[in-house]
Amino acid sequence: MTTALVTGGSRGVGKGVVEGLSEAGFHVFVTGRNKARLAAVETEASTLGGMVTARCTDHSDDEQVRALFDEIGDLDLLVNCAWGGYENMIENGEFTWPYPYWMQPLWRWDAMMQDGVRSAYVASQLATRSMLKRGSGLIVNISFWSAQKHLGNTVYGMAKAATDKMTSDMAAELQAAGETGIQVVSLYPGLVRTERVMDHAEFMDLSNSESPRFIGRVIAALMQNAQARSESNGKVRIAADLAGSLGVTDVDGKVSTPLQLEDA
Repeated sequence: MTTALVTGGSRGVGKGVVEGLSEAGFHVFVTGRNKARLAAVETEASTLGGMVTARCTDHSDDEQVRALFDEIGDLDLLVNCAWGGYENMIENGEFTWPYPYWMQPLWRWDAMMQDGVRSAYVASQLATRSMLKRGSGLIVNISFWSAQKHLGNTVYGMAKAATDKMTSDMAAELQAAGETGIQVVSLYPGLVRTERVMDHAEFMDLSNSESPRFIGRVIAALMQNAQARSESNGKVRIAADLAGSLGVTDVDGKVSTPLQLEDA
């Protein structure tokens, strides 16, 4: 059984990844900081065919993260979904998310760079050490188009650009070390029908949207396709585009049209 870890999987895209991997028969460890939500994910996703083990983990605490990896042992797949900065978009009645950099609250930098980029870096370090023992594995970093164009705010763009650069450089260092059996990929979802998105569904066009589980199905198929993994190593891939080549469909049997830079 393939062993996977999904960080930040108690809701949103991360929860969908857990569901997609469980559906494929993986043993999925999932982390988050909300015990109630984690317990619900563990219960619900376990009914889809795989094993799901929830562990309440604060990814800003390195000791907690090390203990988690010690418990997991051999790891085949890491999906870095843990993220910060989306919370508290409204402060004192003001919607601060789109503010220019000179007006942005500094806590958002810490949330995105620490809870997002740094947590992915630490988890990737520990995952790679496990994967090196067998010379195989896959690390997927969930990223987005804000790495390549201005979306939302400067900090958001910097954090996602850092994620993509981390992906390419990790892949380069693995290849330089002769570790061609371990791949690192940045994966861009489309418009995902997460809980937060559905709260505002009446104001949005969801005709080209994806279920949260869709990206989990894509990752499961990528994990099982050595050629696709090799071709994707160190690169940014769009989930819907990758789905087409891997024969993956969404829960409704469809595949959304891949977003392009000008559409994001």
